[in-house]
Amino acid sequence: MGGPDSLEAVGPFMENLFSDPEILRFPLSRWLQKPLARWIRRKRTPKVVERYRRIGGKSPIAEITRAQAAALEAELGEGWAVTVAMRYWHPRARRAAAELRERGAERLVVLPLYPHYSRATTGSSLADLDSALVAEGLAGLPRRVIRSWHDHPLYLDALAEAVAEGLEGFEGATVLFSAHSLPQRLIDRGDPYLDHIRTTVAGVVERLGHPPHRLAFQSRTGPVRWLGPGVEETLRDLAAAGTERVCAVAVSFVSDHIETLHEIDVEYAELARSLGIGEFRRAPALNTRPSFIRALAALAREAGEGVSSAPTAH
Repeated sequence: MGGPDSLEAVGPFMENLFSDPEILRFPLSRWLQKPLARWIRRKRTPKVVERYRRIGGKSPIAEITRAQAAALEAELGEGWAVTVAMRYWHPRARRAAAELRERGAERLVVLPLYPHYSRATTGSSLADLDSALVAEGLAGLPRRVIRSWHDHPLYLDALAEAVAEGLEGFEGATVLFSAHSLPQRLIDRGDPYLDHIRTTVAGVVERLGHPPHRLAFQSRTGPVRWLGPGVEETLRDLAAAGTERVCAVAVSFVSDHIETLHEIDVEYAELARSLGIGEFRRAPALNTRPSFIRALAALAREAGEGVSSAPTAH
């Protein structure tokens, strides 16, 4: 998805985000999408800028993703090159496609850093990449697309490892899995995102010996019906039940950015304390965790075995 690399980039990033019809779809959106995106930018940018200011003045996602790419390339070894493409900010897919052309790429494995498929995230990013490849004359480049990896054993192992670290010395804690929400209409139309999230949670919980846990959804903004329950209401339920310790897990994210560093670490932590939950912490993000990089490498190698040197369907 990407994120703004400066406070000045927050507004343009938000306009790019809300200009995507997969993120914001409504009657007459074909004609009104761009004007509405500009209005949202003007309305929300001042508040969002302050959130980014509190986490260092920018999103760390580009730097972390480049570090993940470098670690993955080293893990894969000779014959592999890893290029980064972001959906709504730099480096964009067109730049990544140009880099592939300049490097003389012969085959391509597309590995979205969304473990759980959704039309609004993976689907939109893959469509953007397809357009970029066409623009760079690479439409016929043989490629294999990994559309989801929510149930890959090595990914589940890595995530369970991170959660276990978060639970160290935190006896009796309830694990609160927090996933990015989606408009409910997408789920109602058959989007597999919710099923994928539930599968991941089940796999992690099994590896941890079935600790008490809840699943909730964050980042629910805008006048649409969102997938729930929300993290806020779930924290209220846990507080009402006398829960004293909560360990949050950003289950749909593979790196730190504003949703982990501010929404969970600041906003939800403050809410938990105000509700009387004595201790609130977050399990570390996967970022460049070696076990996670090994999981990505396994995914790439498995997909790479199926890419021939001749153009194929994807």
